[in-house]
Amino acid sequence: MKAFIISIGEEMLIGKTVNTNAAWMASALNDAGIEVEEIRVIADDRKAIYNTLKEGAGRSSLVLMTGGLGPTRDDVTRDVLCRFFKSDLVLNRKVLEDITTFLKNRGRKVSKLNRDQAMVPEKAEIIRNPVGTAPGFWFRNDNGHCIAMPGVPYEMKEMMSKHVLPSLGSKESKQYILHRNVQTHGIGESDLARLIAGWEKELPHGIQLAYLPSTGIVKLRLTTKGPDTELLEKRIKEQIDKLIRIIPGYIWGYDDDTLEDVVGRMLKHRGETVATAESCTGGYIAHRITGIPGSSAYFTGSIVAYDNKVKSEILGVQAELLSQHGAVSRQVAEAMAKGVMETLKTNYGIGVTGVAGPDGGTAEKPVGTVWIAVSERGGKVVSKLYQFGDNRERNIIRAGNAALAMLRDQLPDII
Repeated sequence: MKAFIISIGEEMLIGKTVNTNAAWMASALNDAGIEVEEIRVIADDRKAIYNTLKEGAGRSSLVLMTGGLGPTRDDVTRDVLCRFFKSDLVLNRKVLEDITTFLKNRGRKVSKLNRDQAMVPEKAEIIRNPVGTAPGFWFRNDNGHCIAMPGVPYEMKEMMSKHVLPSLGSKESKQYILHRNVQTHGIGESDLARLIAGWEKELPHGIQLAYLPSTGIVKLRLTTKGPDTELLEKRIKEQIDKLIRIIPGYIWGYDDDTLEDVVGRMLKHRGETVATAESCTGGYIAHRITGIPGSSAYFTGSIVAYDNKVKSEILGVQAELLSQHGAVSRQVAEAMAKGVMETLKTNYGIGVTGVAGPDGGTAEKPVGTVWIAVSERGGKVVSKLYQFGDNRERNIIRAGNAALAMLRDQLPDII
């Protein structure tokens, strides 16, 4: 079975709303063994909806639509569905009861527009909506299925999770699609491709590889499909084991791991703690670490040392280092890492200082110059110079990734 997703709404076409619905649906469908053939975003326009529905139904056995089922005049999806499937509208008493109860529990009265939502296509199976007022519709014919759901994300997810996916799974022969991600850092996409070219060439038939680069990280996605999950897992694992032997120093995680999550698990496992001293990243690394639930077990705190007075008076960076080498230097990054470790009494300290941009660069230290240091109780300090580029936002993200990766490299056990 292959799916065609139609997302309806002007707000997505003008760039004011991100189409998170389609991304979530595609992931959920893949997990259920259903391939997504295409995702289409269209306006709240009768002709556009009808033509796209016709195209989707002609190509795929499963068409999923979100949007345009609300109570206002621009919500025209229901009318187009009636025209397409040659169905009349009828009053559904259960839907009216659902709407009445939903609004009453929120201290609201049922308006005429709300009552109109209880008028549903006669030929559709109704998907009841316990978290909103717009019901969903499921049409079946010889060509397959067409399922229309509200565009409100939590309403769509409720219907997909509780009704659509379980029903589809019970009706279709099971085909599993397995994705496994290998997360890498410290190497660009082209260099990575060169290193693993031989391994990639020898991948068995039926296993596909995709390179998914982001800011400072390249994710390798391996995909295969079939009816036997144990066999799929075994085939993928064999290839990942080979890959680990080729690029062991660049792999830091798998699947949906984040660097902050991996580092957090390792610190917690070791019973150790870390603190950050941040200049150009302005607390970004601390924000990522504390985004993980339970991070208080291993993260003590952060000092945002944007001004040199904070570096010297709170972190204990010697004035001579600042005057001789400048704030953006190996010496200052290392002093910041050691200073925050001593001040907050942790096992590790991270120090970051640099020129995020867009201003402040010099010929010697252009925008994107960042020094990162990681100190360890016992005296060991490692530091590295990075040249990230001229974009402030990307420089901060890449500095955060680099700092967390450097800390991870100091934690020898991988869990």
